[in-house]
Amino acid sequence: MGGPERSPDVVVIGAGMVGAACAYYCSAAGLRVTVIERGAIAAGTTSACEGNILLSDKEPGPELDLALLSSRLWGEVAQDVGAERLEYQRKGGVVVAASRATADGLGKLTARQRAAGIDAVDVSSGDLADLEPHLAPDVVSGAYYPQDCQVQPMLAAARLLQRARGRGVTVLPGTEALGFVRDGRGTLTGVRTDSPTTPVIHAGRIVNATGTWSGRTARLAGAPVPVLPRKGCVLVTEPLPRVIRHKVYTAEYVANVASDDAGLETSVVVEGTRAGTVLIGASRERVGFDGSMPLPVLRTLAAQAVAVFPFLADVRLLRSYVGFRPYCPDHLPVIGPDPRAPGLLHAGGHEGAGIGLSTATGHLIAQVIAGTEPDLDLAPFRPDRFEEGVTAA
Repeated sequence: MGGPERSPDVVVIGAGMVGAACAYYCSAAGLRVTVIERGAIAAGTTSACEGNILLSDKEPGPELDLALLSSRLWGEVAQDVGAERLEYQRKGGVVVAASRATADGLGKLTARQRAAGIDAVDVSSGDLADLEPHLAPDVVSGAYYPQDCQVQPMLAAARLLQRARGRGVTVLPGTEALGFVRDGRGTLTGVRTDSPTTPVIHAGRIVNATGTWSGRTARLAGAPVPVLPRKGCVLVTEPLPRVIRHKVYTAEYVANVASDDAGLETSVVVEGTRAGTVLIGASRERVGFDGSMPLPVLRTLAAQAVAVFPFLADVRLLRSYVGFRPYCPDHLPVIGPDPRAPGLLHAGGHEGAGIGLSTATGHLIAQVIAGTEPDLDLAPFRPDRFEEGVTAA
């Protein structure tokens, strides 16, 4: 007879893209991992996004450092798992400026980005037509970012978990975390769940990778982080030939990403997929978990897309969908151990960059748990950096 089953070294709460990356890298480090997910795999924010792996929308600073590491790691993951199996595409990004003032601002941004390690190429209005022949003719200038990539997000999360399962990881969908177990010193030593078969899972480390709900999970551990839902809408067209070659967005998109405004903001983002559909975004507003489909927002996004690509006026829309990005007030994710709740590590708050930043996040979490010096300084992402008393809604 075999002995009792050993407890995992790590419990990852959440099976979206970030949770999948944490399981992938922790298992690669030789750690025993159990992943629990209250719903289906990749059914939350991962199911309602575009799968972007971007450097182009990052200002120099800690998030860009994280993005540069993640971009390199995504290339390694594509080799390990298979680029086709992830629908990983090194398609590149094109940012366009519709006015001289915006063009000047974009030129200053690309100069800062190049100094920080991004391959950012300034492009004249005439040369933009070589990159994107169907662009509106009145764009003033632009920038080309060959390092921007894309994956199919739900597929990528599932493939990383599949690879992790091959290394012994246990994945328990339909299992919700209800609370935590602590020892006499207050260290978290396990997760209480709603499962009748596994009501408690003991582990040496617990990773909060619950995305937009990570604030709620953190509060259960007595270690609040101010992660809020930021709603966004995406339109999906009928399948087309390959008429849009890159991820294309207006320079205003970068400002909207960095905005603290709770009100509605829209800035057009247009890109094709492997299936031929065209995805059109992006809106941002903080309205809690209101999942209603706002028709005026959809009309605005459609009009903005037509202004950049006029041919889209004659293209049918198949559907639209709404998702919630896990927003932090300082626009930096929460990554690493929480000194307020020993045993707990956070991996969340990436807002709209979770797919792109997931590999670096999982890699760094695995390094911390394995006792290896992290490749990046985690101080900018520390969970206790916020003002006392700030909690998630």
